[in-house]
Amino acid sequence: MIAQGRSIGARYSRISVVEGVHLDVRGGEMLAVLGANGAGKSSLFGAIAGIVSGTGTINVDGVELGGMLAHNRASHGLAFVPERRGNVFSTLSVRENVDIGLRLLPPAEREAQRAVVMELFPILKTRQDSAAGVLSGGEQQMLAIAMALGRKPKLLLLDEPTQGLAPMVFDILEHAFNVLKGLGLALLLAEQNLPFAARVADRYMVLSHGQVVRQGDKADLARPEELADALLG
Repeated sequence: MIAQGRSIGARYSRISVVEGVHLDVRGGEMLAVLGANGAGKSSLFGAIAGIVSGTGTINVDGVELGGMLAHNRASHGLAFVPERRGNVFSTLSVRENVDIGLRLLPPAEREAQRAVVMELFPILKTRQDSAAGVLSGGEQQMLAIAMALGRKPKLLLLDEPTQGLAPMVFDILEHAFNVLKGLGLALLLAEQNLPFAARVADRYMVLSHGQVVRQGDKADLARPEELADALLG
């Protein structure tokens, strides 16, 4: 087991928005966290990443991260791509953005990891001298994921990665996620796009009003009508 969370909660000041979430993610698989707007998906991911006040335990590859600051969690194998767009430095080149993602690695490992992320998203290689701000929305999302992968994480959190993107980008992301699973990475996906989740996830849980109301495997995702009530909260 790469990642394990127990009784994870998230709160803003005195207001609790997520309570009692348990999750396990193995290396080489993707767990999708499904739910409508306001279900608590982003708050849950923020608590796991350390950018939202959280409770419970979060263990990644044998290391307890629950009491750590966000940047220390990144140093221990957790990477997070938030929901908001623009998770790149727009005035810097694609290559410079990737270099920022690689900075936590020992120098001897950086070129090998750069090759991994450039192979995963070939368009970034062809546009590595372009300013990140001129990339399309889909290309910027690929770059944000590439930056997160520059740390060679063990657990990658992806919050609504398809939101607002053209359907043609979905195929690229699906291929990338399958490659990453093949490399043994554990992936945690927050998603409202059920058809896309059905393509990439191995298991799922449904979050409603900050609590898990349903869990299942890939076979359930192929029958969206059975999940409708849970997804609508």
